Amino acid sequence: MKKLLLSLITTLLIFSCKEESKKEIAQEDPVAKIIEGIIVPEFPDKTFNIKDFGAVNDGKTDNTNAIKEAIKACTNAGGGKVIIPKGKYLTGPIHLKSNINLHLEEGAEVLFTKDKKAYLPVVHTSYEGVELMNYSPLIYAYKQKNIAVTGKGAFNGQAGKKNWWPWCGAERYGHKEGTPQQKDSINLPTLRKMNEAGTPVAERVFGEGHHLRPTFFEPFECENILVQGVTFTNAPFWVMHPIKSTNITVDGVTVSSHGPNNDGCDPEYSKNVYIKNCLFDTGDDCIAIKSGRNDDGRRVNIPSENIVVENCEMKDGHGGVVMGSEISAGVRNVYVRNCKMDSPNLERAIRIKTNTLRGGFVENVFVKNVEVGQVKEAFLKINTHYGIYANQEGNYMPSIKNIHIEDVKVDNGGKYGILIRGREANPVKNITFKNVTIKKAKMPMLMEHSEPIQFTNTTINGAKY
Repeated sequence: MKKLLLSLITTLLIFSCKEESKKEIAQEDPVAKIIEGIIVPEFPDKTFNIKDFGAVNDGKTDNTNAIKEAIKACTNAGGGKVIIPKGKYLTGPIHLKSNINLHLEEGAEVLFTKDKKAYLPVVHTSYEGVELMNYSPLIYAYKQKNIAVTGKGAFNGQAGKKNWWPWCGAERYGHKEGTPQQKDSINLPTLRKMNEAGTPVAERVFGEGHHLRPTFFEPFECENILVQGVTFTNAPFWVMHPIKSTNITVDGVTVSSHGPNNDGCDPEYSKNVYIKNCLFDTGDDCIAIKSGRNDDGRRVNIPSENIVVENCEMKDGHGGVVMGSEISAGVRNVYVRNCKMDSPNLERAIRIKTNTLRGGFVENVFVKNVEVGQVKEAFLKINTHYGIYANQEGNYMPSIKNIHIEDVKVDNGGKYGILIRGREANPVKNITFKNVTIKKAKMPMLMEHSEPIQFTNTTINGAKY
């Protein structure tokens, strides 16, 4: 009996010590603290197979109602797992509810209908950092708690040169001169004016008769979100867009989507985000951290913060991990660790982009143990003169500081190893490079309006800095 008591006491002491040790590590390591604080949703052990609600896996039958009824039944039962089994299922938009795990079994493919009327009525969403009422995202959750999309199946947005993509206005994506596109006066120009005028979101009604593409997966003002294991392809617009949300885990997800604005994951006005073990092969930025465009961002005024990107692979894309350009409420505390970035079509590895219309701030960015094979333009690009539309000069001076790069190897640095364009009125501040090797950069550095980089044990093209 005494031996048993001693054994129990010893076990309890060991467990207690381990827990205390975890807490100490979390206190010392800000990344561990962020990860430990993120709530990953758990669900009741109840399952609801969409086939039991009339779903047909022939890729032609409309399963919108079957999926909706399965979600409703699961909700009424207090939550659980809605299962999409093997096969091809055509559907309209899927609206998730609290305590629902939408689970795709291996071999399941969800095909989203090309019928644009299916994405009506309009819902509260966002387009390029500006809130509006628009076509429903393909998978949408509004003000819900504890939601998940999991499994080994695939979501196919069925966007292409004849569906959604031509609205971007580029010929290479199927647009033909004289046909509707997002830059027509009734579309983006009108939304921009509404942004400047402070028009209430409820009055910014687009959708039918307009030409602004929906996002793929968008949890809006949600808590405790898990996306795990699934594949996204052929997106109309941004792929994963958590907005005004907290406690977001994206784990083991594959994004293979090369359309216009096909960013892989865009946390916006969001905090406590953990993106790990993912593959991004995209038509735009792999990961782009955002916080609203111009006056809309300043109105909302929620910085995106506490974001960890770990053990991910970035292939094609405009940038590996990017902050901006919709960044008016600011971004801080971003940690990129143990990632690989490599493609002849990857423009930059780490990128920060803004201007004096956006303003905003970026601070406390930590990049560590990253391997870069090949980039086109630069390993690190910071641009406070970013602009692809009309005039981008305004009265909101950006602030960029505390960017720390450590233990990085770049095999082919592109045109510039480091490219920085700051502002004379507020130069880029406190950039450090430690244990960094950049090879084959056509020009080692091009910098303007930036404090000198603090180099430790760094070489570019073999020269020590």
